[in-house]
Amino acid sequence: CAYYKSDDDSLKEAQLNKDRYILQKLVTNPGKELLDIGSGWGTLLFMAAEEFDLHATGITLSQEQYDYTKQQIESRHLQNKVTVLLEDYRELKGNFDYITSVGMFEHVGKENLGLYFKKVQELLAPEGRALIHGITGQHMGAGVDQFIRKKIKKNSYIPNIAENLKHIMDANLQFTDIEPLRFHYQRTLETWYQNYLRVEQQVIEKYGERFDRMWSLYLQACAASFEVGNID
Repeated sequence: CAYYKSDDDSLKEAQLNKDRYILQKLVTNPGKELLDIGSGWGTLLFMAAEEFDLHATGITLSQEQYDYTKQQIESRHLQNKVTVLLEDYRELKGNFDYITSVGMFEHVGKENLGLYFKKVQELLAPEGRALIHGITGQHMGAGVDQFIRKKIKKNSYIPNIAENLKHIMDANLQFTDIEPLRFHYQRTLETWYQNYLRVEQQVIEKYGERFDRMWSLYLQACAASFEVGNID
């Protein structure tokens, strides 16, 4: 999910806006420790170190993401400011002043949501702050779609906002801010789909027409779901 500050923002600009917005909302202080749970390709880690002067640790289960992040740490000369770990977040120990987690909780499964937020609380230093971003919904059964669960994201589960709030309270965390960004995600998906159309024929040649129909439906249906508020 990118964050569009202007109608003229490119997808890349909007994606960088998103990472910067996250760090700004945390009101970070230089020299403090940040943890990114599910750190992806490391963009937020690099921005935290280079623009906000934080010591940033990322954790991922993807060997490819781990290898890429390690390479970027070296090429950017961030060895003293950025660390990436290849392990399960549930095994992590320590205390961090700030915790971010972007697009993660919808992948842990319904049965693990409570544990996820309790782990965030456990890893936060006293007076620490976390910003958790993910897909949710504002009604019962939000985002539980058999097509997506079977064909796109196996075993994914999108909790409604009431579930998330209960787990957050049960973990003895305090709310300071809740912000829906669904129209930003709608536009992100619409841009992804336009980008996909540019290479659609190559995809068909590589994966076949069945995959093409599935992927086109996935991108367009998710954009529509964000637009109408089925997911948030």
